Amino acid sequence: MFIAGAVLVVFLPPFAKYQELQYKNRMLEEEIKATRLETKRLEEEKRRLLTDMAYIEKRARDKIGVVRNGEIVIKTVPRKQK
Repeated sequence: MFIAGAVLVVFLPPFAKYQELQYKNRMLEEEIKATRLETKRLEEEKRRLLTDMAYIEKRARDKIGVVRNGEIVIKTVPRKQK
């Protein structure tokens, strides 16, 4: 009984620390994967903004409401709830 208790006292803290580090490692690996995907998406966005005029126009229209000369803008306003 004493030996089993001594073994637990000696090995349990390092094992718990190992489990904690394994968990942190998995979380960091997922974060790295997500960051790589976001980097890839941003690189594609940059490429399109540098080379694709139709994409630039679409983004400008969507983002800041740019319109061509002579176009009519129709804006809808949501009704207030009573």
